[in-house]
Amino acid sequence: MARFLSALPAAILAFALGAVLPGGAFARCEDFTPQPKPQNTFAQDVGRTFDRIVDEGWIEFAVYEDFRPWSWEEGGKARGVDVEIGRLIAAELKVEPRFRLVQAGENLDADLLNYVWKGAAVGGRVSDVMLHVPYDSLLTCRIEQVVFTGQYATEAIAIAYSAAEYPEKGPTAPFFRYDPVAVENDSISDFYLTSLIGPVDKIHRFRSTPVAVDALATGEARAAMGPRAELQAGMARHPEAGIKMHEPPLVGFSRSRWTVGVGVNFQHRDLAYAVDAAIEAALADGRIAAIFARHGLTFEPPQR
Repeated sequence: MARFLSALPAAILAFALGAVLPGGAFARCEDFTPQPKPQNTFAQDVGRTFDRIVDEGWIEFAVYEDFRPWSWEEGGKARGVDVEIGRLIAAELKVEPRFRLVQAGENLDADLLNYVWKGAAVGGRVSDVMLHVPYDSLLTCRIEQVVFTGQYATEAIAIAYSAAEYPEKGPTAPFFRYDPVAVENDSISDFYLTSLIGPVDKIHRFRSTPVAVDALATGEARAAMGPRAELQAGMARHPEAGIKMHEPPLVGFSRSRWTVGVGVNFQHRDLAYAVDAAIEAALADGRIAAIFARHGLTFEPPQR
């Protein structure tokens, strides 16, 4: 799963691909029925309060494993853009950062349940903050147990391509009826191309977007499609391959860019406010932009 857009729940996936239901637009949350309130159950405290985090002097961030350039483990330490953002949040809160590298589940709902608001059924526990959580009005309405906040970047779908194969301009999606393109298997790019041009044999699928870029570099494909930062992470491994990248219009793809933020258990809104304030300060003084620059990535500020 490519964390959000590669394993969207069906309703959001349809929205992302531009499927608009008839009947006009809804006001925010108008078409959502609130979840039933638990009856005859005791209140449950999940996770640590903000005061306890400060008293104990540390904060734990859940980050995805094997998710370059955002987060991965190297030499026994967590590394990546999200990890550095976690460190600057901890510095603002004056506590020690700790990182928990977690597996991506079948969809975002499962990840938030396991790592933010409940914990896995067997031996599960929640972390204080989960990084790289998309901000979306549909999610904020539907998943009431999570505070979606701390937007720190905007990500977009892009196409990396061989400059030798496309010397005049980069390819667009219809090119891939005839030209081989590499994508992450079961990702939003895979779904989009399959829905647009059909299940053609020109769509070559790989376990991740950076590996798809490896296939582009070796000539197995003429282009690779996926999230911009992941494409750039793959391109950095092949500086000699003559790979370029662009963000062309994508027909029928209404959600080709999205905002990345954090998720916090709804019981701990004061923690969510503090984390958001830390991120807002780091955006204002350029620290987050500098993190992206150090990793050789395009930084696009979020709409907050």
